[in-house]
Amino acid sequence: MEILNAFLVLANFVLIPAITYGSQLALGALGVTMIYGILRFSNFAHGDSMAVGTMVAILLTWWFQSMGITAGPLPTALLALPFAIVVTIGVLLGTDRLVFRFYRRQKAKPIILVMASLGVMFVYNGLVRFVLGPDEHRFADGDRFIISVRDFKALTGLPEGVAIRTTQGITVITAVIVVAALFWFLGRTRTGKSMRAYSDNEDLALLSGINPERVVMYTWMIVAGLITIAGVLYGLDKSFKPFTYFQLLLPIFASAIVGGLGSPLGAIAGGFIIAFSEVTITYAWKRVLTYALPDELAPSGLVQLLSTDYKFAVSFMILVIVLLFRPTGIFRGKSV
Repeated sequence: MEILNAFLVLANFVLIPAITYGSQLALGALGVTMIYGILRFSNFAHGDSMAVGTMVAILLTWWFQSMGITAGPLPTALLALPFAIVVTIGVLLGTDRLVFRFYRRQKAKPIILVMASLGVMFVYNGLVRFVLGPDEHRFADGDRFIISVRDFKALTGLPEGVAIRTTQGITVITAVIVVAALFWFLGRTRTGKSMRAYSDNEDLALLSGINPERVVMYTWMIVAGLITIAGVLYGLDKSFKPFTYFQLLLPIFASAIVGGLGSPLGAIAGGFIIAFSEVTITYAWKRVLTYALPDELAPSGLVQLLSTDYKFAVSFMILVIVLLFRPTGIFRGKSV
C-alpha cells in the first residue's frame, strides 16, 4: 500500500506534468528541427513566434467569450486555435518575405540568418508586450479536471490521489494527433517527400525540379501550425506571459539538439528527455520517499536538488553536455 501511495504521488507531481510538458516541448522542437533541417539556420525568434501565435489565440478567445461562444467543458481557445494558426502563417510568411528571403537569395551564411532572426525576435517580443502587456494572463475555461484528487480518493479509498487536468489531457491527445499527421505528411505526400529531399540534398533536389520557394513556404506554414499549437497548449496548461515564452527558447532548442538537430524523431525524444529532467531534478522528493522508505530512513528535508526557479538551468546543463560529447544528438542529426 505504501509503495502504491508513493507511485500515486510520483504520478501526480512528476509523471503527468512531465509527459504534458514534454509534449509541448516536442511540438516546439519539431518546429526548430524543421527550420534547421530545411532552411538551414537556427531561428532564435522561435519562442517569440510561439508568443505571437498564442497572443492571437488569446485575443480570439476573449472575443468569442464576449459573444457567448464557448466550447462547453473544453477551453474556448480550442475554437480560436485554427484561426490563430492561419494568422500566424501569415505573420511567418510575411516575415520570411521581408527578412529571410533577401539573405537566402544572397546565399548568406547561416550565422547571418541567425542574427536576422534575433532582430525578428525583438520585434515579435515588443509586439506581444505592446498588445497584451508584460503581465500574466490565464485564458483557460471550461471544466478544470478530467478527474480530481477528491474524486480519485472517493473512487479508490486511498489516502493519496491523482489529478488529471483537462488541459493536460488535451495537450497529450493533441500532440499525438499532430505528430502522427506530420509524419504521415512527410512520409506519404508528394510535398512532404520533396521537403525531405530538399533537406537531405539541396542541389540534387533542385536538379530534380523541386521548387525551393514552395518548399520554404510549406515549411513556414507547418512551423506556424506547430508553434501556435505548442504555445496555446502551454498557455492553457500554465499561463501566458511574454517573458516565459522567450525563456522557452532554451528548453526547446535543447530538446532539438539533444534528440538530434534535423531529426523529427529526435525532436520528440529530446522534448521528453528535457521535460523529465527538469521536473525530476526540481521536484521535492520528500513525500515519495516517505512512503517508499522505512520510517527510520524517511527524509526530514525536502530532498530537492534544485529549486523550480532554476529549471531552465537544467536544460542548459544538458545542452552543454550534449554539445561537448555528442553534438549530433541521440538520433545523429546535423551537428550545430
